[in-house]
Amino acid sequence: MNKLRAAVIGVGSLGRHHARVYREIDATRLVAIADPDEAARARITEDTVTKGYSDCLDMLDQEELDLVSVVVPTEKHCEVASEVIRRGIHVLVEKPLARHPDEGRQLVELAKEYGVTLMVGHIERFNPAIVEVKRRLEKQELGQLIKVHAQRMGPYPVRIKDVGVALDLASHDLDIMRYLLDSPVTRIFAETQCDRRDTYEDLVSGLLRFENGAIGVLDINWVTPTKVRQLMILGTLGMYRVDYLTQDVYWYRWGELDDTKWDSLSTLRGHNEGNMVQIYVQKKEPLRVELEAFVNAIQEHGPSPMSGEEALTVLQLVYKLLESAQNNTSVAM
Repeated sequence: MNKLRAAVIGVGSLGRHHARVYREIDATRLVAIADPDEAARARITEDTVTKGYSDCLDMLDQEELDLVSVVVPTEKHCEVASEVIRRGIHVLVEKPLARHPDEGRQLVELAKEYGVTLMVGHIERFNPAIVEVKRRLEKQELGQLIKVHAQRMGPYPVRIKDVGVALDLASHDLDIMRYLLDSPVTRIFAETQCDRRDTYEDLVSGLLRFENGAIGVLDINWVTPTKVRQLMILGTLGMYRVDYLTQDVYWYRWGELDDTKWDSLSTLRGHNEGNMVQIYVQKKEPLRVELEAFVNAIQEHGPSPMSGEEALTVLQLVYKLLESAQNNTSVAM
């Protein structure tokens, strides 16, 4: 089978890893990259096998491509991805899908018109820890789901200047909550805060109600001195705690209720606390899993593993969060 001809537009801190993975995947050949930064291009094209372009339009016009990763600033997602789609090339757009739901809707409709696969890089869907948790939840291992609490925080990222923390970080957890709960959001309330700059929010705290009755809690910011990426899923039969960074999953089970035993230790810890078990997860690079899924969908003519429609819903939820914070009221979906 001939290898798919791949290209990357934008080879900065994340795009260069897209380029690396396309080189590592057996089914693809990285034929070109585009970036206005000469030094960034040089890091990828040292081997002279991959061509470098300063203008992505020149690359799209001159190269025969099967698929492209668009890894440019969010404000340029719609403009650049539209050019790729109009040439009939399958495209993966890094999350978020676009800067605004209107632009996101434009990309979804354009992909349908030109018959290309549009995938959006919500990478946490492909984190092996989340894959394992999803598998277990489908077996109802936690019983009825009650609450999902996401903590995604860390230092301020100097490289991100065109969006706030809600669009850049909270979009991850909004997607994962919907994915794991398999239920739409019915109501949202949020508070935001600006500490480092006046243009965009640096902190968002959100509360979501899902159609199945579960509650979602968002604790997201760029003002914490250490990086935290954690998710807790509470059900009637116990709780999972997920560390996205280490890909570790812990299962906290309920103990047996026994009111006859009440010593000093149980007074401190809780007399109904059960065992904690670390669940085995085969650890992999999430980006590699994501791009392999994209490539496989193209080869098999299958559905997008993370469709534009799903990503558009996430984008709409982000804007509902911001609307709630701005108006200081809960917002119905």
